[in-house]
Amino acid sequence: MAARVIDGKAVAERVRARVAEDLERFVERTGRRPGLATILVGDDPASAVYVASKRRQCVAVGIADHHRHLDASATQEEVAAVIDECNANPEVSGILLQLPLPKGLNASALTARIKPDKDVDGLTPVSVGRLWQRAAGLRPCTPLGVIALLDAYEVPLSGAEVVVVGRSELVGRPLAGLLLARDATVTLCHSRTRQLPAVCARADVLIAAVGVPRLIGPAHVKPGATVIDVGINRIDGKLVGDVDFEEVAKRAGLITPVPGGVGPMTIAMLLANTLAAAQLQEEAESVAAGSAGEGVQERALSNALTDAKRMSEAVATGESG
Repeated sequence: MAARVIDGKAVAERVRARVAEDLERFVERTGRRPGLATILVGDDPASAVYVASKRRQCVAVGIADHHRHLDASATQEEVAAVIDECNANPEVSGILLQLPLPKGLNASALTARIKPDKDVDGLTPVSVGRLWQRAAGLRPCTPLGVIALLDAYEVPLSGAEVVVVGRSELVGRPLAGLLLARDATVTLCHSRTRQLPAVCARADVLIAAVGVPRLIGPAHVKPGATVIDVGINRIDGKLVGDVDFEEVAKRAGLITPVPGGVGPMTIAMLLANTLAAAQLQEEAESVAAGSAGEGVQERALSNALTDAKRMSEAVATGESG
């Protein structure tokens, strides 16, 4: 029996609709419109297209666009100054530094400069620490999108054996943290993993995020397993994933296509993160105005996480308001 294909476009549309509704309620309540600052350094064509798509979708749901474009010759200090400016701007709820950066710039140092409460990519050291300590905070968009897809299709995670192929800072590692928080038993594979097909074939949920075209074949998949393909590779002008879709679909129970699976979810979760960041900052300001005691940010983070969880549950069930 052929696998059921997960429709990432449909789930992403539900996320966007929910964000748009919740955002307008936020504006009505606070009089403030959430804003996203995308920072693009240089003229890399792929980055320019991706940033343009992010900006377009942000505006479509009502998020204010605070884009900044710097020349490829920009120095570390000049990029840092733009980040500092966005950190200090109350109209900017979220900051996204588009990667990769031109040669000569220290991406890690610049990313770390972003305020954690505006870190909609979830990549600063503080955001990473919050994830692994299971503290409230902003999480990376693609891993959040994967979790949202699994929830939307009611894939059980508690107690499930989940194998993630790929240990990148952007996807594999944070995704493992999110899965552990859902009580999954997680195996994180990489280029040194021995007997990869045998390890993968144990998985109830197999997630490929390694950037090797069609690496995952039928031998890697347990019959009936859920297969999530995060990879995006181009072969002869055609986009393909890390999974051999046609062959694996004959064996899996659920599978994401490329394109149309995880990809649409990444920007959708960026929109959700931008709204969550605005809610977090507004709550922190309200609590600070009424209390000088300790724990202000912790309470604000907890409230923002609760709101985000409610939205995720509504999206998974298809509710719209």
